[in-house]
Amino acid sequence: MTGENEGQQPGQPQLPDLHVRLRAELGRIDDQLRGLLDTMDRLQGLLDAVVAISREVELPAVLHRIVTTAMQLVGSRYGALAVLSESGEQLEQFIAVGLSEQERADLAETGLPRGRGVLGHLIRHPEPLRVDSISTHPSSVGFPPGHPYLRTLLGVAISVRGEIYGDLYLSERRDGQPFDVHDENVVVALASAAGIAIENVRLFERVRLGAEQFQRLLLPTLPDLRPFAAAAVYQPAAEPSRLGGDWYDAIPLPGNVVAVVIGDVVGHDLQAAAAMASTRNMLRSLLFDRGNPPGAVLTRLDRILQAITDNPVTTTTLARFEPERGGWRLHWSTAGHVPPLLITPEHRTEYLFGEPGLPLGVDPEQPRPDHSRFLPPDTTVVFFTDGLIEHPGHSIDESMNQLADLAVAYADLPLQEFVQALADHHPSDGHDDMAILALRTPHG
Repeated sequence: MTGENEGQQPGQPQLPDLHVRLRAELGRIDDQLRGLLDTMDRLQGLLDAVVAISREVELPAVLHRIVTTAMQLVGSRYGALAVLSESGEQLEQFIAVGLSEQERADLAETGLPRGRGVLGHLIRHPEPLRVDSISTHPSSVGFPPGHPYLRTLLGVAISVRGEIYGDLYLSERRDGQPFDVHDENVVVALASAAGIAIENVRLFERVRLGAEQFQRLLLPTLPDLRPFAAAAVYQPAAEPSRLGGDWYDAIPLPGNVVAVVIGDVVGHDLQAAAAMASTRNMLRSLLFDRGNPPGAVLTRLDRILQAITDNPVTTTTLARFEPERGGWRLHWSTAGHVPPLLITPEHRTEYLFGEPGLPLGVDPEQPRPDHSRFLPPDTTVVFFTDGLIEHPGHSIDESMNQLADLAVAYADLPLQEFVQALADHHPSDGHDDMAILALRTPHG
């Protein structure tokens, strides 16, 4: 007899069986490949999340970014970060994401969570926590009025330098499924990176604070300049550790004369700050030689600096206010610096452009032009550094026009509030430090 299995050796599998097994094997390989691709996507998502967190330079932004990126990684509807107090026994801060405006309003009167219930369980037991039904968990105490009903929870502690900093909570996957071991693993990995990011930004803030304090120690406290009104403000660069070379100074001289200086040493480091201090001190000693006009004083300063220092290039404006019948006479000379801004009693503005000399440290033998202007009573002269106006998206002329408009808008403020308003609303991008010094001539 012949049949469809004729020629097949005994013990060999039937062809249909081979097809079934082959399809099963291909299906298994397909599942493995899909799992591998899913793992690669999660790892890429985790890498992107770590990069996004590390770009933040302010602690509140870092904490908020940790929550939102964790939510994105596991597809959760809600997320929160509970920051522990120094004792680790209660919450100091609670950042919640995903609540509606109405839910936030309803919960506003409840205040911070008190670390009870399932949230408190993670504080007391900082191992990763996955809960498929919050209401049935032994630690559950229910939700406060106005809180959305949550069913699932994934909680992971965040450590900084070996100490628990806070706890990251995620709830309600958008696909309705409970959190799985893959979710837990990726959030644990994110929490490790988050701890490093938090420590980095805290170091970042300490460096920034230290740099700012050091810079301010180098700047003088304005002396009593009566009958003039005077005010100054210094604002550090947006980036930490960028010690600036900006400075200001004002010195009363005999005969109701006041000398004013504004300057900027090139560079943003310790050398620039040290050069600023040495330049300021040398100039102070030279200012008491009343017989020389500002241009001659700057020339002498330039020669001394070149002879005994290796200071970087410096721009500066030196001005002298002297009494004159009916008002005051302003004498000034500029070494490559931005021009002062004059504001009349009628709130008209004018930049005191004049032929500028070269910056200090370029060629001390070049002549330095002097300029003069009569100032009636109640005239304000604003001296500032280029950090107040420089912006990569605007021309210098645009920024100077904006500054003049700001000066008019705030001209009626007391002088200290006036300079602070200019610093707060400056037209620059804030990436450089800035100094502002304003002097107002006495009433008539």
